Amino acid sequence: MSRCYAMADDQEKPAGGLPLLIEALTIFTKYTDKEYVTHCEHDVLHVFVDPNTVTPEDKDRLKVLGFHSSNVSGDYMFISYRHGRA
Repeated sequence: MSRCYAMADDQEKPAGGLPLLIEALTIFTKYTDKEYVTHCEHDVLHVFVDPNTVTPEDKDRLKVLGFHSSNVSGDYMFISYRHGRA
């Protein structure tokens, strides 16, 4: 099982697909008003929203939806392997 789908047995297992991506992007809209906030490269979707500005509740939901915080080259953002197929 790939790391993007690995979840603990007690975690909610979302079905996947476009509805989950739309829910995640809707959460991200609460934290930015920038026009261009996504980038997809090498099967990884990057969302340029600083995780330090996101509430713990939203971070937990984003994790279920397939996004986790990352520090890439000094830039804090969220990434997803689940939604990153280019």
